[in-house]
Amino acid sequence: MDAGEIVDLEITGVAHGGVFVARHEGRVVFVPDAIVGERVRARLTDTRKSSFWRAETLEVLDASPDRRAHVWAAADIDVAPERRAGGADFGHIALPRQRELKLDVFRDALQRIGKFDDLAVTMQEPSPGSDVDGTPAAESSDGTGWRTRVSLHVDDAGTVGPFAARSHTVIPVDDLPLATAAVERAAAALHGGAAGRIDLVQPADGRVRVIARPDSAGRTPPAAETVIERVGDREFRVDAGGFWQVHRLAAHTLTQLVTEELRAAGVPIDADASHLDLYGGVGLFAATLAELGGPATRVTSIESDPRATEHAGENLAEWVGARAETARVDRYVARLAAEASDRERERLSRGVVLLDPPRAGAGREVVEKIAALAPNAVVYVACDPVALARDLRTFADLGYAARRGIRAVDLFPNSHHVEAVTVLERDPDTMTA
Repeated sequence: MDAGEIVDLEITGVAHGGVFVARHEGRVVFVPDAIVGERVRARLTDTRKSSFWRAETLEVLDASPDRRAHVWAAADIDVAPERRAGGADFGHIALPRQRELKLDVFRDALQRIGKFDDLAVTMQEPSPGSDVDGTPAAESSDGTGWRTRVSLHVDDAGTVGPFAARSHTVIPVDDLPLATAAVERAAAALHGGAAGRIDLVQPADGRVRVIARPDSAGRTPPAAETVIERVGDREFRVDAGGFWQVHRLAAHTLTQLVTEELRAAGVPIDADASHLDLYGGVGLFAATLAELGGPATRVTSIESDPRATEHAGENLAEWVGARAETARVDRYVARLAAEASDRERERLSRGVVLLDPPRAGAGREVVEKIAALAPNAVVYVACDPVALARDLRTFADLGYAARRGIRAVDLFPNSHHVEAVTVLERDPDTMTA
């Protein structure tokens, strides 16, 4: 069959990446905007591969009881596929069912990629904390209003909006329901401008920054502004355009999960040991480890972005043993594994390595070098189930097991994305590094 042909499909499963699984004449077809158990009419969009095809949902013939009106009208099924706004690919599904589907993806990745038959994974919503204005806050009932950071785009005609799903077509929209109210209002006031990207950022002071990032060469980049983010009573300096968790409750939730899992696993933070925070950003998790260890805790944050490292040094200044280094993680751990003194290796063997890699994961080389340092435990903060499953398999083969399983948290409701935390404990009987 050719791209453009119309087929009726029975949706039998969910796959990584926000798409669902059907079969047509024995061939796997990946299709978005559906739900397991539904029958949909779809248009084939890519039939080039022999192993699978891709399609786009045109109409729901038999709807799931978990289908609801999309939280974002601009992305609903009644909008033409090429005009559906991207970024909310689970918004048509009841929130509890979204979380079940994310668990299904996690379990499939652990079994198929990681070869783990019985590794437990649980799912929870973000922990109640403080909103951007400091008032008590919890997750909304429909999983909207959480994004404190949004990127929109401007095309050559001056149209401002998100990209359409799975394309680079800019779609004008009337609302941004996943964003906080203040970010949504700021977005509504945008009109035209140079082609490129516009970032809207609402830090802890509540005021939205609008950062234009035009594509045109030679334009002056936006001036860096340092803003303050808060996690509990602690403040973190970060560039307005730098990395910070996008859900208003994410930083609080993740630091809480890391703390709870280390304590539940009985892993101490020995102040005299050497601890590492890899892909450390502005020091969020380095501060978490240091708070657990006390004022003299030795912890080093490793981050490739010099500005983030500069902020990490400031954010960790109260701990006399804390420092921040600008380096690529792969090069840093390789050098440390090759050159660490006997004294430093002994300290590392009593320490904790925490890593929070980008979506691609850490990869075999980094995992092998971490294991070669033989830390007492490893804390993995992940944003991709497949990358996590792959890296956990490598860690397991090198003697580090997720004995307490994995705690996933729905920090991206109404999308397919998910975050997770797991503590890997060292098994001396199976160590190969």
